[in-house]
Amino acid sequence: MSPDIRRVLVVGATGHLGGKVVDGLLQRGFQVRALVRPTSDTGILKSKGVELAVGDLLDAGSLDKALKDVDALVTTANGFFRRQKGESPATVDLQGHLALAEAAKRAGIKRFVLTSVLNCDKAVEVPHFHAKSVVEDRLRALGVPFVSLRPGSFMDQREDRWAGPLAKGKFQHIGDPARAITHVPTDEVARCLVLAVDHPDAEGKVIDIGCDRPLSANDIADIFGKVMGKPVKVSAAPWPVVGTVMSVIGTFNPMVKDLRAMLKFLTFGPYVADTSRQAALFGPPPKAEDALRAYAQSKRLV
Repeated sequence: MSPDIRRVLVVGATGHLGGKVVDGLLQRGFQVRALVRPTSDTGILKSKGVELAVGDLLDAGSLDKALKDVDALVTTANGFFRRQKGESPATVDLQGHLALAEAAKRAGIKRFVLTSVLNCDKAVEVPHFHAKSVVEDRLRALGVPFVSLRPGSFMDQREDRWAGPLAKGKFQHIGDPARAITHVPTDEVARCLVLAVDHPDAEGKVIDIGCDRPLSANDIADIFGKVMGKPVKVSAAPWPVVGTVMSVIGTFNPMVKDLRAMLKFLTFGPYVADTSRQAALFGPPPKAEDALRAYAQSKRLV
């Protein structure tokens, strides 16, 4: 642990990724403060001795209070599922994180660690992806010492999308099952975020995060089949059909419209990581086989 960085603010600490970041920081001996909304369930954080700062990314005044006497911050917050009171990726991911960048500048933060998105600078049509690129640019312009981690597609999330079909021998996919993209387990993203807080060579860098190689749906099904000891077949839905249906629904539902844009980018956009910088700074990326085996074990599929 760097002697210059002792107290770390975590934004998004009640989330799936944020909770793992909190645990990693505590294990390394950092003092952890969490920015939490008044309605958040903070019982687990309190039980771990985490200091709480009540506020919100959309409340600039609360950010100044939360950042008082803080050396660094890690943000894992995203606005895709925050749709109350007119909230959207444009307000949370963009406006909220721009406000956080400004508050970090005022507070003299020594390290701002941003959870970004792989190739977010190319995802102009995906609001909650491209917002990360805008925030990166703003941090540079402000002169805030930062590190931006750009993970690929998460293998495991709080809302699981793989386990149910896998239990029935299916891996569900949209688009070409032979097209490979970057996947990454949440544990690896959390590990790298924690190390980025005080890594002496990480400052100012944008770092792709992924497994040791990109994977197609066919690759994933094949590996799961070997891990689980039974055939796993890809159930692929063609994009023209899925895209058309979601386009119609998206006319009435902004979340579906944003989800369609994201899925289209994952299906056709550039989404393969260069993990050389990840390896140089944080150690070898996890092997795909190890990551998928760990997933299967965590879901009791083996």
